[in-house]
This record gives sequence, structure tokens and C-alpha cells, in this order.
Amino acid sequence: MTEQFKTQTIELAFYKDEYREALENYYLTEEQLQFTASPTLALEMCMSDKDRHPIVILTANHPSGFFVLHTGENISPFTTNPRAILLRAFSINHEHQGKGYAKQVLRMLPEFVQEQYREADEIVLAVNDTNSLARRLYEKSGFIDKGNRRQLDMGEQIILHYSLV
Repeated sequence: MTEQFKTQTIELAFYKDEYREALENYYLTEEQLQFTASPTLALEMCMSDKDRHPIVILTANHPSGFFVLHTGENISPFTTNPRAILLRAFSINHEHQGKGYAKQVLRMLPEFVQEQYREADEIVLAVNDTNSLARRLYEKSGFIDKGNRRQLDMGEQIILHYSLV
């Protein structure tokens, strides 16, 4: 896999230990942590699951965001498509929010996935039904609600899809 994928402002890079300290100092509000895992928690899960691939969002070579691309059988609660890849734990560090980075990353994501995971034909994600801001962002970025839902203790999640074919 290629180590980095970049546009003028943003780079997407597979996680390296050199990013650990910045990710440990990453800040999300309590409200945001209701909807997404912190990078450190997500990294712990990645270390015990080879199908979870941590990606760092870099601006000026500094981590400003994070997400995980999850492949394999364990994404079956989200999709029946064996060629899908699950976007999870997506966030932008609080100090970098409001700069359009999330929108830019979501525009870059399809090409990044197609280059790095050639077998993938779809990106899926789950967004909490009460997280209307994130849902609007995903839908404006081309993700589609096909009516799939997932019920959790904390409420309903909407499964959104982005076709790569």
C-alpha cells in the first residue's frame, strides 16, 4: 500500500508511531465522544484486529484528524456486501474543526479507497440518527441512505452507502 495520499491542504496517511503523541493529545468534546471513538481508543481496537486500518489526516504534516477503514467479516452488522469497506471513528481534532477538513477528506476518500483497497466496491458508515450535522455532511459528500438501520442501546444508527462502481 502507498504510504500517503495528498491534496494541496490535506494528506491521508496510514498510521505510524510518530503520530501517537499528537493523537494522544487530540481533543474531542464530550458531545462528540457520544458519536465517535477517540483516536487512542480506536487505535487500541486496531492493534487487536488486523482488519482495522487506522488512517491519519495530516495538515502541514501534523495530525489534524483520524479515521479507521475496516474490512472483513466483522463489518457484517453494517452491510452484507463482502466487498464493502466500513468507515468508522471519523473525527477532526477540535482545534481544526470548522476549516472544511472533514468535507475535503470525504471528497478524497473514494479515490483513496480505490487506490489502497482495489477489491472494495462500496464505502459504508453508521451515523447516529441524532447526529444530524454529521449525517448532512456525509450526504452532501455523496453517501446515500438506502433505509438500512441498526438499533443500539444508545439509539438508532443510519447506515449510509457510497458506491465506488
